[in-house]
Amino acid sequence: MIYTDTRDKTVKTDFRTAVMNGMNSKTGGLYIPVSYPKLDSSFINKNPAPTFREIALRMALPYVESEISVNELTGIIEDAYPFSPKIVPLDSITYVLELFHGPTCAFKDFGARFMARVMSYFNRSENGRLHILVATSGDTGSAVGSAFHNVPGLDVTILYPDGKVSLLQEKQLSTFTGNVQALKIQGTFDDCQKLVKTAFTDDELRKTLRLSSANSINIARLLPQSFYYMYSALTVRDRCALDNKIDNPSIVMVVPSGNFGNLTSGLIAREMGAPIEGFVAATNTNRTIPDWIATGNYKARPSIETYANAMDVGAPSNFERIAAMYTLEQVRHLFASYWLDNDGIIKAIKSCYDRTGYIIDPHGSIGWKAWDDIRSGSMENLIGGLSCSYEKPGLTPNIPDWAQKVVGKKSVGILLETADPAKFGSTVSSAIGREPSIPSRLAEVLKLEDHAVPMKNDYQLFKTWLLDNRHK
Repeated sequence: MIYTDTRDKTVKTDFRTAVMNGMNSKTGGLYIPVSYPKLDSSFINKNPAPTFREIALRMALPYVESEISVNELTGIIEDAYPFSPKIVPLDSITYVLELFHGPTCAFKDFGARFMARVMSYFNRSENGRLHILVATSGDTGSAVGSAFHNVPGLDVTILYPDGKVSLLQEKQLSTFTGNVQALKIQGTFDDCQKLVKTAFTDDELRKTLRLSSANSINIARLLPQSFYYMYSALTVRDRCALDNKIDNPSIVMVVPSGNFGNLTSGLIAREMGAPIEGFVAATNTNRTIPDWIATGNYKARPSIETYANAMDVGAPSNFERIAAMYTLEQVRHLFASYWLDNDGIIKAIKSCYDRTGYIIDPHGSIGWKAWDDIRSGSMENLIGGLSCSYEKPGLTPNIPDWAQKVVGKKSVGILLETADPAKFGSTVSSAIGREPSIPSRLAEVLKLEDHAVPMKNDYQLFKTWLLDNRHK
């Protein structure tokens, strides 16, 4: 497989280079495959549907061909995934894809664990250590820290915005030791991300440190997230014969979205043949992408703090990949978009609990509310000409190709639940009047000592710290 660059299509490189560099330091662009191979229809139509690990192996193979052997890749996948996603039906046409059954209780375990093992594999033949930089608005850092902790030859620096993540999230970020270190930056996630991106384009720094990324900037984080889209789409398609009697259902993936890496992974799965009709980009007050879909103007902006903090991203990096894969009109054919403010998030958590008994986290709650509104009349109203404003919470004014199938009761929704609700206990409690139960692996983290280093939002300070604290 050949990889190119979102900013310079003349770039041609291999998987190893794309993974180990993270992004193109010369252009600041992100690596993407030049093509997305289709899986065989016999595999996609297998009955019963393939297992998650079978899907992971089959989907990963064409992207690493000739660089990682089948046996090595099988070992990487088996080691990365001692857990699987789970699909929970809320009603006959609504499914929750639970992605929080990994070690850090967040969907990013799927990408981070695969990436860590791939990087370790490639780093065997390198001289010196590889330094991973990762900016996080919540769950990325803990997933990366856990995945890379004590991996030989690799160091990790996590940057997170001080005071803008939940207590439990911060404990998961600030308590690492050894080869994983955390910096709490006086600023926003966008400030953290800018520090990381600046470091990647700093030629002087890169002469001393071998750098790579572990955000969804890195293609090795993005590709494995496509595995659970394929898995859920195939599994739900097969279930529909019993659950709702819908033949050939129109499957809509409802994706809580911040940096838009997760949704981009869904696009990759669809390109590879997953029976996905379309997507709902569900976000919070940081509505940069919904505004772009509605107006045609992409306007990055400072991020706004919300209860769904992992989506507090005003300048989503993966917009570049989406724009490289599709034109705006193609996106409009595929996507509906939806956003909620803080008040709407609280009401959505309560609505989901009251109607289904399911406790959902703040991010997933936006997906729940989006799907519930879309299937209950909002999309039909839009088709019928009832105007709505992209500047107000709710469904924004775009009618995707699959809209009529929702109105005609031929669609099902798969809602991505990206984190265990216990990670946002106070927000959930304020909505439903009770704390969600805490998994034991999260409860243990609360007992650990903090080691995060406070730092101003200043690139020179960050650069000096990296040089002074590097492992020789």
